[in-house]
Amino acid sequence: MIEATELTKQFIRTEKKGKKEEFFAVDHVSFKAGSGEILGILGPNGAGKTTLLRMLGSLMQPTSGQVFITDEAMEQIDKKEALKKHIGYLSENTKLYGRFSVREMLSLFGELYDFTKEEVEERIEEICGLLQMESFIDNRIEKLSTGQKQRTSIARCLVHNPDIYIFDEPTLGLDIISSKAIIDFMKQEKKRGKTVLYSTHYMEEAEFLCDRIIMIDRGKMIAEGTPDELKKATGTGNLRDTFFAYMEGDAQDE
Repeated sequence: MIEATELTKQFIRTEKKGKKEEFFAVDHVSFKAGSGEILGILGPNGAGKTTLLRMLGSLMQPTSGQVFITDEAMEQIDKKEALKKHIGYLSENTKLYGRFSVREMLSLFGELYDFTKEEVEERIEEICGLLQMESFIDNRIEKLSTGQKQRTSIARCLVHNPDIYIFDEPTLGLDIISSKAIIDFMKQEKKRGKTVLYSTHYMEEAEFLCDRIIMIDRGKMIAEGTPDELKKATGTGNLRDTFFAYMEGDAQDE
């Protein structure tokens, strides 16, 4: 399980005239996500989604609030090295080694997690099947298509078989075949009891895939619930209209 409690990140920005102003990229956000659950995180550009995900993935320290991550025995995991083994984090800045083949890069990362050669080979074959990578597993990364590179980035996050996946726009700009491979993968991992935190701009995708959704705007959480609960609360027929209804309501509250 992963839980955010009053999670907050404050920054200082400099205005044109040199005046410094404090602002909240994430403003006292709280929620839980359990095993076997896909939690969608929706919001416009600049809403604070990536900052939130980076704090959840222990890549950024919050200004205040806490992130709690527990293992299968519901024991809290505190040490950073242990957390890394439980989290698979994907962002648009995930780097790949272009001159390596996909298999070579995955082998390298498997060794970094202290897997034996046999364990790494077995895991690579499993991931290859999950993400439908058979046709390019031995190709150099610099020669791959955009969709193939994205699947390779996700594969890199899977080598150590984490309990929690944190995906920031994993299907952005991909063709329908690559998107389907990634969506199918997330559905399979949900069945295996994994926790998936999933940020996306694609409302239809979120409505189809996510068990629950949180919406954030200007750092604040403005809605939480299942897609059906959120649609019912706003009297809308699809998640896209639901999203706009909450956004308009948030703007009117200012």
